Amino acid sequence: MNPLLSKSNTLLRYGMVHLLPSILNLYTVNEFPKSGGSWIGEMVGRGLEIPFPRNCFPKFGSCIMHGHYLKGWGMRQTLVVWRDGRDVMVSWYHHCLFENELNNRRLVKLVRRDLAFSNYQDVKKNLPDFIEYAFSSRSHLGFTWSDFVNHWHDKPGVTYVKYEDILKDTPGELTRICLELGGKELGYDQAQNIADIFSFTKQSGRQPGEEKKDSFMRKGIVGDYRNFFTHKTGEIFDNYAGRELVKLGYEQNRQWWVSALG
Repeated sequence: MNPLLSKSNTLLRYGMVHLLPSILNLYTVNEFPKSGGSWIGEMVGRGLEIPFPRNCFPKFGSCIMHGHYLKGWGMRQTLVVWRDGRDVMVSWYHHCLFENELNNRRLVKLVRRDLAFSNYQDVKKNLPDFIEYAFSSRSHLGFTWSDFVNHWHDKPGVTYVKYEDILKDTPGELTRICLELGGKELGYDQAQNIADIFSFTKQSGRQPGEEKKDSFMRKGIVGDYRNFFTHKTGEIFDNYAGRELVKLGYEQNRQWWVSALG
């Protein structure tokens, strides 16, 4: 999709999500980027038997809308996806600095202009500066992972799922989401079939953990941050988002980076 059409698509979706959710019976999967929302949206759409228009113009009818929204005014039937912010930063680094099949070329060009690393492949070395950038006003998203957590945490009427939980028990979490979000009861076999169709292996042709840097579906695992975080990286992330990491239950306290990282 060219830049003009992409911007038009974004504006149309924004208007539909905030102004027409009741009229059109829309469901919204909302996430900070790289938290698994696209994958989950595909499965929820299949479970509720309604379309999930991805990377195209949506039709005016009941469907799954997916986006990255800080403000929730007007939204109904909303699913918020959480993911460990440390894993988010690693995945966001790759999405911002390596082109993939989902036409992120403009974003990569902008971020590489801002962060002129000598070697973009050296993720471990570059990650501290990238995290500083991701939590600064220079970031092109407009809000941070911490902003997203603080705004959406514990909202009445919102359904929540953790990427880590649905990866561990996809049929169980999908069944719960469809019941809470749409009042639809899925049988276990149906939920398992959907999980199989949209598994990382089925969708990417690779096993979880087999990395492909130039793919939107890069690795598909939990805890990948341990391969890239150092003490310095952990301290920087904690400075910006340690409180939110504890708030979501990913750590018990803010000393995790002192002993857990090499």
